[in-house]
Amino acid sequence: PKLKYMYCCTTWILGSAGWEDAVSSANTLSKKLGVPAMSILLESTGVIGQRIKIDKMLSAIPQLVSELSDTELSSKQAAMAITTTDLVYKSTSIQVEVGGHTVTLGGMCKGSGMIHPNMATMLGVVTCDAQIEPKLWQKMLKNAVVDSFNQITVDGDTSTNDTVVALASGKVPVSVKDESSDGAIILQEALTALCQGLGKSIAWDGEGANVLIAVKVVGADNKEDARVIARSIASSSLAKSAIFGQDPNWGRIAAAAGYAGPSFDVDMLDIELGETKLMEKGQPLAFDAAKASAYLKSKIDKRGVVDIYVKIGDGSESGIAWGCDLSYDYVKINAEYTT
Repeated sequence: PKLKYMYCCTTWILGSAGWEDAVSSANTLSKKLGVPAMSILLESTGVIGQRIKIDKMLSAIPQLVSELSDTELSSKQAAMAITTTDLVYKSTSIQVEVGGHTVTLGGMCKGSGMIHPNMATMLGVVTCDAQIEPKLWQKMLKNAVVDSFNQITVDGDTSTNDTVVALASGKVPVSVKDESSDGAIILQEALTALCQGLGKSIAWDGEGANVLIAVKVVGADNKEDARVIARSIASSSLAKSAIFGQDPNWGRIAAAAGYAGPSFDVDMLDIELGETKLMEKGQPLAFDAAKASAYLKSKIDKRGVVDIYVKIGDGSESGIAWGCDLSYDYVKINAEYTT
């Protein structure tokens, strides 16, 4: 079925008033578009407990509908419109060949604070123009989210309003029904890559952030253990603060790996920061602290990527998580959020 989408800034924890606002916004838009209200998908953001100015929003719907467009400018405007404390808008696209046809996947998202794995704290929309069986498309989205939005963190706080919507228009005459088919495999890889790009853009734009932190954990017996440990390190306030302070304090990385939950042999633990090896086989190594600190400074100066590599054993599975440094500005932004 064709679904129409509208971004709606209704907030959360408003009781019956919030529900009424959601219903009225869906009903108003459905009438203007000429589609059933149940075909309207809502996403929400804003300060928890503060009601949206619903009359102002509803009165703007006719203009929004009249200005609907598929131009590149309109796409950019939509991505910009959903931002809150974001410093930049976030959108991307990817094209792949399936069955002799070019299939395009696109996406936009918002998020900067209250970002933590559980679909992260963000709102997103992903589109595809292939003809995909709905249940398979849903499964593909879940698979992609596990390795993307659920692997990002900024501050350890999960929002009330996590949402990712995936739409497939079916405009390209390529039918994908079997998840083991070449077409499904190609689309899954493309969808995961798309969601990872969007997810990383959120972590990179974390409130007060200066760098993106990429934590790769290898040597695990299963993929989930690697994901959990990577998320733990990326979420560590101490590790994030050390990176902001250009302090190569590997102990905070090791501690975060240890308390993550999955068990591993500490005598197999390797830790690297960029090209500097800090620990090998569970033994601290003598290293050039000034060089390691300079590496962190160089990444902060250009809003680059700090790479952390952790090996926990000889297993074949790995996982990646993305976060950002924890700066003074994060505290300032959130200490004064409503004042």
